[in-house]
Amino acid sequence: MKEALLYQELERKKVKCLNCPHYCVLEKGKRGICGVKENIHGKLYSLNYGRLCALNLGPIEKKPFFHFLPGTQSLSLASVGCNFACHTCQNWHISQAPKINPKDIWGEEVSSKEVLRIALSQKVPSISYTYTEPTIFSEFALDCMKLAKKYEIKNNWVSNGYFSKELFKEIAPYLDAINVDLKSFEDEFFQKYCGGRLHSVLDNLKKLKEKNIWIEVTTLVVPTLNDKEEIFQKIAKFIKENLGEETPWHITQFCGAISWKLQELPDTPVETLVKTREIGLKEGLKFVYIGNVPGIEGENTYCPKCKALMIKRIGYFIQRFDKNGKCSKCGEDLYIID
Repeated sequence: MKEALLYQELERKKVKCLNCPHYCVLEKGKRGICGVKENIHGKLYSLNYGRLCALNLGPIEKKPFFHFLPGTQSLSLASVGCNFACHTCQNWHISQAPKINPKDIWGEEVSSKEVLRIALSQKVPSISYTYTEPTIFSEFALDCMKLAKKYEIKNNWVSNGYFSKELFKEIAPYLDAINVDLKSFEDEFFQKYCGGRLHSVLDNLKKLKEKNIWIEVTTLVVPTLNDKEEIFQKIAKFIKENLGEETPWHITQFCGAISWKLQELPDTPVETLVKTREIGLKEGLKFVYIGNVPGIEGENTYCPKCKALMIKRIGYFIQRFDKNGKCSKCGEDLYIID
């Protein structure tokens, strides 16, 4: 447990959390929507500080990042909790744990120095803050990110993009890359199935671009809920106009069986994913990928100019044919960060 980094003390021992756009106002003894920020005697505390529910090595492609340090291993970590309550969540047993059982904020106690020691000993080029939402363990994430930066280890977030302007100011100097889950382009979907608002995510994506932080975007395609062609067209258009045509867009298959509250829905048809990829490419995006369908052509990176195969992927195994991040056939930039 550690005193929260971003909050405002109010009258009558109330506090206002400044960590995310919910801006929860909490009376003494109450917790925020995330389940891990609590008002204790008029001060806000992070209950999950240094309590890790995950700490392991894995391929950077799993995040997914396809243009950021491709083919490398990353040290991934997470704490329980989330400021969303997505019905589609496949990690709900950790993201929603503090809401399911408020008495148990579980996790192995690990210091930021120990995280750095492991990263250095394993010689990984990056640390990934992932699995749940990094915003809700921002205090610990920041301590790790500052140490990593000193040793030239890159920091990347896998995020719902729902962080406050106050938190963004803190993390921006230390953040190298982020994959933001743009779940739909309809605010109604965000409110009903996530517990957030679309405009905050879009605003943060624009801010990330302004700071030249590498961005990749993921959209989980959920049958009957966000699988309309006009939604895909709007997302692709937003990415191209605000983040750049080089920004990778990952279109991933939904699996109802492992979701939190939508087990009755079928898996996304592969045809839908293929069609969505075609929409993204038609709208002018250079790199559109299909996720959760190992071996499909849409996993690969092709030169946007001459269409030559430059990175072949089967699951998390990759073969590279590019030359220093450029097409080995025509020299076109593939926008790869090595």
